[in-house]
Amino acid sequence: MSEENIGGEEGLLEERRKKLEELRGKGEAYGNSFQPQNTAKEIIDQYGEFTKDELAKKNIKDLSIAGRVILKRVMGNASFATLRDASGDIQIYVTKNNVEESVYEDFKTWDLGDIVGVSGSLFRTKTDELTLDAWDLEMITKSLRPMPEKFKGLTDIEARYRQRYLDLMTNNQTKEVFIKRTRIIDSVRAKMNERGYLEVETPMMHPLAGGAVARPFITQHNALGRDLYLRIAPELYLKRLLVGGFDKVYEINRSFRNEGLSTKHNPEFTMFEWYEAYATMQGQMDLTKDIILNAAKAAECGMTINWGDIKIDLNKFNQATLSDLVLGANKQLKSDDLKDKKNLETYLKSLGVKTEKSWGVGRMLLEIFEETVEEDLINPTFVTEYPVEVSPLSRRNTENPDFTDRFELFIGGKEFANGFCELNDPDDQAERFADQVAAKDSGDKEAMDFDQDYITALEHGMPPAVGVGLGIDRLVMLLTEQTSIRDVLLFPQMKS
Repeated sequence: MSEENIGGEEGLLEERRKKLEELRGKGEAYGNSFQPQNTAKEIIDQYGEFTKDELAKKNIKDLSIAGRVILKRVMGNASFATLRDASGDIQIYVTKNNVEESVYEDFKTWDLGDIVGVSGSLFRTKTDELTLDAWDLEMITKSLRPMPEKFKGLTDIEARYRQRYLDLMTNNQTKEVFIKRTRIIDSVRAKMNERGYLEVETPMMHPLAGGAVARPFITQHNALGRDLYLRIAPELYLKRLLVGGFDKVYEINRSFRNEGLSTKHNPEFTMFEWYEAYATMQGQMDLTKDIILNAAKAAECGMTINWGDIKIDLNKFNQATLSDLVLGANKQLKSDDLKDKKNLETYLKSLGVKTEKSWGVGRMLLEIFEETVEEDLINPTFVTEYPVEVSPLSRRNTENPDFTDRFELFIGGKEFANGFCELNDPDDQAERFADQVAAKDSGDKEAMDFDQDYITALEHGMPPAVGVGLGIDRLVMLLTEQTSIRDVLLFPQMKS
């Protein structure tokens, strides 16, 4: 990014530093005494409906705000400026009639980007703009670098992500996305607390890589003299709490997966996971739907979402098995083919998918689903009955033990949630951990470790339960209609 794009030529920087030194000499640099009593939004909300005459009659005095100068018009003995605080923008009027001449002369030298405090009374201009008539001005923070691109905002997409503070400073739409993100997360907490769930915190550094199939980040604990893994998922710790006697728990957590960067993935992300003992899978699918619709209400986005070039109707939730969806999208395949490894391998090759020796029919079935079905699931769709091979922590289906009681929710062709009836048979779980270890020994860097302590916990008895994980970042993307995960992360990881 050019120096100009962040508002700084060397001459301008030098000029502003000279102004800063003058402020230092006066003892007025980086003041900390001004305490604003109002915000721009409060003033507009409270007085914005009053006419010019009504404001004059009310004689509203003693208002004070602090904000960044984003626009300034100097006109002899009277000037206008626009201040921006965290809540919005408001115009101020500065005249020699109301402030000391020395203060006015100082004001004329102030630059766009400076943070100032203003006290005064409220009126409307001839153009009917709500304006604060200043009777006191104070420089709070001198900005050494001019604001980028003035009112155009920060248009360089790379700069917007790398220097988010500039993006927030100049792009109100960006700020609104992150305000909505907080509202969405608040709605999630409110819903879970309303349903009697207990919010908990589990470790972010694990002695073993587990809880999900993904490549972990490895770190070193010097005092212990051993490697630790940044959390892939909190699942195994949350289920230990079920063993301990909590029936309903949830965590909104930071998780880490050592994978590639894209518009869909960030190596550090926010996951929402919850577990309920004695629950049903259908009941948890209903809760998942309820959480999403409640979040949509909090984001004020409506039921119709325009996500990139697709339109999504949140009023239309669907449900189907993975096998039925595969058969429906691949007319060449018959039901018996889904059990035949050779036939599935041949079909995958026809799709241009390279298979691995370690893949069984379950993994191949999933690959066909991902290649031919997933991106066409536009309206919310719960996909159920996943193969055991790709569900190492899920309970087997009683009627068909090759499949598990598991669901995934897809919206706009993307996975949003993963839930299943938890495996609580310690011997079955130990066998699946052993399968994961074998896969890791064969070169699978995403396979789990064998967690003996978790097996020990299961041997003490874990009640039947259903657990669900929902990606917060992707949910925010959907409900704010953003197509890149970087647009919903304040400070996304970027390539150097």
